[in-house]
This record gives sequence, C-alpha cells and structure tokens, in this order.
Amino acid sequence: MIYIIHMKKLKRKRFIKSGTILPFVLFLCLLFPASLFAQNKHDTTSYIQTVDVKTGKIDTVFVAKGDFEAPNWHPDNYLVMNFRGKMYKLDLAGKALTQINTGSLNQLMDDHGLSPDGKWIALTSFDAYNPSQKIYKFSIYVVPAAGGQPWKITTSSDLSFWHGWSPDGKTLAYCGGDFSNLDVYTIPVEGGTAKRLTDTPGLDDGPDYSPDGKYIYFHSYRSGRMQIWRMHTDGSQPEQMTFDENANWFAHPSPNNKWIAYIAYTTDQKQNHPFGKDVKLRLMDLKTKTITDITPVFYGGAGTINTPSWSPDSKKVAFVSYSVK
Repeated sequence: MIYIIHMKKLKRKRFIKSGTILPFVLFLCLLFPASLFAQNKHDTTSYIQTVDVKTGKIDTVFVAKGDFEAPNWHPDNYLVMNFRGKMYKLDLAGKALTQINTGSLNQLMDDHGLSPDGKWIALTSFDAYNPSQKIYKFSIYVVPAAGGQPWKITTSSDLSFWHGWSPDGKTLAYCGGDFSNLDVYTIPVEGGTAKRLTDTPGLDDGPDYSPDGKYIYFHSYRSGRMQIWRMHTDGSQPEQMTFDENANWFAHPSPNNKWIAYIAYTTDQKQNHPFGKDVKLRLMDLKTKTITDITPVFYGGAGTINTPSWSPDSKKVAFVSYSVK
C-alpha cells in the first residue's frame, strides 16, 4: 500500500503541456510512481523544518525515515502531517509523534488542513481505483482534529483535492474536475453543491483563502508557465502575482495577511509538481509585491509545502525537505 501516498504527487505528473493525458502513462504512474521506485531502492529521510520568515533561520524539529508530507501548524503548537496514507501529530515541544484516528480512512493524501478554529481537519482520500473502467476517485472528508469518524464532503466529482478553508469555517476550496482539466471549486463544509471558480486551459490548483476572506490564492498554468494568481472568492477579477522564470506553486497567505509564502521550482516543470527537485521557499510582501527567498535551494517538491503551514503568529513556516540515499 506504500504507493498510495504518492498518488497526489503524480496528479501533476499526469499532465503534458497540451493539457491532455497519455492513458498508458497514467496507468503506469498510478501503479508504479517514480518516487516509489526511489524508495524501493534507496533510503528516504524527511527533515521536518521551520523557517523564520524575517531572519531566515531554519530549525530542524524532527527527522524521520520515509516521506512525511505537508505539515499544518495547529494553534496548540503541534504539526499535522501525512505518512503512508495516515495522519500524524508531531508535538513541537516534546517531539512526540502520534497517529491521528481517521476512522476507516487509511489512504490519505498530502492535501489536508486545519479549520480556522483548529477543531477540524479536512482530508483528501484516495477512494477508488479501477483501471479497466477508468475509475480514479479522490474525495474530501472532514474529521475532528483530535481524531474520530470522518464524514464525506464531496460526492459527485471523481477528483477533488482539498486545499483551503474559508476564514469563517463555512466553505472549503479545492482542486477538482477530471484529469483533462482540473480547476478551482468551492463547496459548503457540510456538503452540497460545488461552485466552479475557474475554467481556463491548463491546471488551476492549490486554492487558499486570504485571512480577510477577500481573495483566493492559487497557481495556474494559463500564462504558459506555472505562476501564482489570486481572485475574488467568487472567482472574479483574476490577477497574476508572479512573473518569473521559476515554477511557482502553493501560495499560502500568512495569518496576519502581510505575506504569501510559496514553493518555487528553480527549473520549469510545466504542469508537473514532482518529488525530488531543487526548490526553495519564497515570500511576497503583499503591500509592496516584493519577493525574497526565505530558504536556500533544497531537495524537495511534492510534499514539501502543499497546504497551509504558517505558525499562528505569522513568524514561521513549516516545511519538509528530503534526502535520498
């Protein structure tokens, strides 16, 4: 079952430049992701780290074998991460790592995050795989942050990958649709009818709300290179935020709404979000639009900073870097 944790990484790998998909490659990727081969032949180590966005000081808070992914920072000073299809809690004071009960869900992806009040976790689960019928289903669930029985939010879409929670806790933003054209959607947290916010050629993904509820930040390939964008929460007035030579993904606004932090691949990855590449974390001042590096280049990519990972005081960002022997 180890391959399950790599399915989301391959979500972006399944795209080629035209936005179409090679079915045979898709089939092989689902069964034999590249990162799985790496783990079968090598020893992967995860370094769960934090970076001070003003000083650039990086602290390694935990080192673990295997690929832990996508840390979220809880107000009670612990991180929530996924590992091999399950959720874990890392206490930052005592460094204790414990599994979070998610009921029957044990094929969870690296798209998960805490509600604004810290009481709930939104989860993305790999629910179905039937290559003969071309069925690949990913669904969104919500579970108590302390653990418990999850309930399902998305039911109609074959693909739905959670990424953002509205500041009032009432709405979830996610990447969904079908493999040929994934876009940004929102849905009430209690479930119901989803609303499509983007409809452009290429991938629109990684939606995350600004703390004031005015914007949704996301990354998009609509310009021919993966860049950071934002739009109003109804999908109107899309605005491009980055214009550089990097491949920019997963913009997350700080709780104080002063910055966005995001991951930048140092080489163009088209519409792919692969594991095992040179990346760095960058910070944009939302008032001046000035962009600075907050980490040096490191080995990372998928799993590094998929979902919101700011500390509650807006001073630090949690992320994961990797080494493979």
